[in-house]
Amino acid sequence: MASAHREGQDNREVIHHNDVCVGCGICSDICPTNALNLGPILPIARGIVDMDYIRMDEHKCVVCGLCSFACPFNAMEFKINNLAAKNMKEYPKWSHGTNIDQEDCILCGKCELYCPRDAILVRRDLPKAKNLVSGEIKTEVDNCIACHICEEMCPADAITIKTDSSSNIGRFNASDIDIDPEKCMYCKICQKVCPEDAIKAVCTTCMDSENIPPVEITGNVVLDEISCVNCSWCENICPSNAAHTLKPFKGEVLLQENEEEDKLCTGEACHACLDVCPCNAITLADNHMTVNDDVCVLCGACEKACPQKILSVDRTSMELSNIKSKSWQNILGSLID
Repeated sequence: MASAHREGQDNREVIHHNDVCVGCGICSDICPTNALNLGPILPIARGIVDMDYIRMDEHKCVVCGLCSFACPFNAMEFKINNLAAKNMKEYPKWSHGTNIDQEDCILCGKCELYCPRDAILVRRDLPKAKNLVSGEIKTEVDNCIACHICEEMCPADAITIKTDSSSNIGRFNASDIDIDPEKCMYCKICQKVCPEDAIKAVCTTCMDSENIPPVEITGNVVLDEISCVNCSWCENICPSNAAHTLKPFKGEVLLQENEEEDKLCTGEACHACLDVCPCNAITLADNHMTVNDDVCVLCGACEKACPQKILSVDRTSMELSNIKSKSWQNILGSLID
């Protein structure tokens, strides 16, 4: 974590949080004193080099805080007298973000599975099987030959055959047939596969299945707003339309190949753009890269990493407002110029 301090009438501090940085270089692009430098993002992303994406020169940094307001990914923090400047009304405000409606959410967990930043945690409380099914199961251990067929076939992993190791006939002698009541579904598969009638089961739930009460699944979804890059994977994958995302930028990524200058995408032979993309928006097919515009956040990391320099991020608008300073308007406006 790099940081810079200045003390005076106000104590100011800029902190770079590498754990949420995406290596886009937006902060270094707009820094008016060239105090921020983007490191070798491709080796860093691939784990070849152990260093931060951004290097901060404390001697050049004037702690203006501009970088923190230009960064839409929470990687730069600006404090004035130990208070977060982003909460102060005189500074610019980002309005992008992600929201998951807990009432519409069905707790399927797909958003957690697809989130490229591990920013979503689905916590659900599932009812116990024993509260949903009922029945009876009896065992005759004297009939058991310890073949373990029932144990292997049980779809709920509810059966454990215990053998008496001290027996003269070893594995063919069972000391106990343990049925876990928390797991058993009384499906009767064990009874059907047992060659010696050592297990008998009755499913009382099956006899009255029409009257089984509705199954209630409770829980909630926790969104880490600091780690979230608002790529909208959750919104695109959600089957119940519970996730809603407003991205920081609008625009597109352009692939500008030039055969005469030997500037062509080498696809699988390179995959630099794929490795640095923080939102899994890039795929490779037919020796070319393709950008999924639905989940791309237009951060520009792919453009910085491309060795052929054939990628261009064209931002047309951004969700940043309340820019009161004319000089800041000019600098921040360059992000969509």
